Amino acid sequence: MADEVPAVPAIADPAPLGLAAFALTTFLLSAANANWMGAATGDSWLGYALAYGGSIQLLAGMWEFRNRNVFGATAFSTYGGFWIGLFLWVQFVAPHAASSAAASHDLGWILLAFAIFNTYMLLISTQMNIAVFTVFLTLEITEIVLFIGNFTVNSSVVHIGGVIGVITALAAWYASAAGVANGIGGRIKLPVGPALLPARAAEPAQTVAA
Repeated sequence: MADEVPAVPAIADPAPLGLAAFALTTFLLSAANANWMGAATGDSWLGYALAYGGSIQLLAGMWEFRNRNVFGATAFSTYGGFWIGLFLWVQFVAPHAASSAAASHDLGWILLAFAIFNTYMLLISTQMNIAVFTVFLTLEITEIVLFIGNFTVNSSVVHIGGVIGVITALAAWYASAAGVANGIGGRIKLPVGPALLPARAAEPAQTVAA
């Protein structure tokens, strides 16, 4: 008799955690980009880029692999890597840039690369729900505005990108809150909306005549 494989217990949905980590770090950096932190250092986001937006979001991505959620695994792991990479760039690359313009162009290329990734994730997110789609849509706009602002070394455009980034963070926080509220099965439910592109209906099985 073949040995029975023990069932692996399910784990909690890691998506609300990943969204919360993304939202908080995005909020802090975007507030700095929007020039709202005049009385602060403007670097409050840096530690959280490594510890929360980076490491915790990367862990959420790994747990999504365990959940067999390829979309969540790809999104959270990639943006976890984005925040860790940005932390490393600020700490070890930016201080040695030949000029502030060179550093801005570095950021422009980084943001352009992630905007390309985000574009196909945005298209695929149309098959998710409106809450998730909104996160990717606002993030796409944020990245486009920011890479334009950094390539042109235009602080006004970067400030606009910061404001849109704050909206992105709020959208991600809402999606996170909805995931927690709807996931615990309590009385509080938050709507996330239907998929913009519904799944294709299953085709009826074909019978083969004898």
